[in-house]
Amino acid sequence: MALLALAALAGCATAPPDEAPAPVKKVEPAMPRPSAPIPPAKPDKSLMRISIASVGDMMLGTDYPRNHLPDDDGAGFLADVTAVLSSADLAFGNLEGVLVDGGEPAKTCKDPNACYLFRSPTRYARYYRDAGFDVLSLANNHARDFGEEGRSSSMAALDAVGIHHTGREGDFASLVVNGLQVAVLAYAVTKDSNMMLDYALAEATVAEYAGTHDIVIVSFHGGAEGVNARNLPFAEEEYYGEPRGDVVLFARCMVDAGADLVIGHGPHVVRAAERYKDRLIAYSLGNFATYYGISVAGIKGIAPILVTTLDGDGRFVEGEIISTIQLRPDGPSIDPRQRALNLMRGLSAEDFDNPGLRFLPDGRVLPADRQLPQDRERDIAHRK
Repeated sequence: MALLALAALAGCATAPPDEAPAPVKKVEPAMPRPSAPIPPAKPDKSLMRISIASVGDMMLGTDYPRNHLPDDDGAGFLADVTAVLSSADLAFGNLEGVLVDGGEPAKTCKDPNACYLFRSPTRYARYYRDAGFDVLSLANNHARDFGEEGRSSSMAALDAVGIHHTGREGDFASLVVNGLQVAVLAYAVTKDSNMMLDYALAEATVAEYAGTHDIVIVSFHGGAEGVNARNLPFAEEEYYGEPRGDVVLFARCMVDAGADLVIGHGPHVVRAAERYKDRLIAYSLGNFATYYGISVAGIKGIAPILVTTLDGDGRFVEGEIISTIQLRPDGPSIDPRQRALNLMRGLSAEDFDNPGLRFLPDGRVLPADRQLPQDRERDIAHRK
């Protein structure tokens, strides 16, 4: 019996203990190290496009010194050209006179029958908006007809309908169009405007905006006036003793500083155009839509809508001249005889020999090979 008991104890001593299996250690997968974000590819701006419709002087009617507003209050004055203006990515024009309700002029008007002071009601701002305008220039000799208060009223009226403005000293427009940052800078030879006659300051300002914008458009109101001022003199101009600038020098200086498109107005007639360093310069787009007080007789009533297509770097790709004519009391209408095209084509050849542009019979304008002739080269250094 004792042997059996010892055998039982020996069996218990050698049996493995009743223990739980050791847990298996779980190994977490290694997390990938974060990589630097990949910046989005920059678009090729040479493949981008922007179309700009530009026109010259506009004044849809004045109620000073007496009522000379259109019978329909101006609502339909731009109806025939609205489709063209609205189809462009950006539409620009020069607003003569002021948008103000009442008030007295800042200028003295000795003869009410020959009073060139223009005051349109502020409600007229929406007619420009409805026609498709995005930016208007307030840099001209009529923008201050009712003083700086009048120009302030014009600015407020345009702001209220979503139209950008430029022209008062230090006032420049900046907007985004087709993914491109666009600046519009308007100049004139008149008081408290961005001064065209200060070439050095204008160059510095344009260069500053060119550094922060993809496209820079410069507008100027300068040069002599009238049917005898069609050709460019390539010199400083005057009108009734007032200095009106050397428009060729000014325009080319602006391109050298970084402008991509230069649009002129002021002579009340069409002038030449040229392609300078792959940029388009139009020296005057004439009278476009003026109801009263500015003559539209003969060639003074012929004006283009200049549609310019630029690439994202500002280079001129192509253009189109859509000719219009104004026969009072109506506003501008499309001219099937294409007289504005013919005028601009002829004047461009007269003034520049080879303007670097091909004017096709259907109104299209294309780049052409060009080397500036020696007798047309300009000294574009700062004048001392």
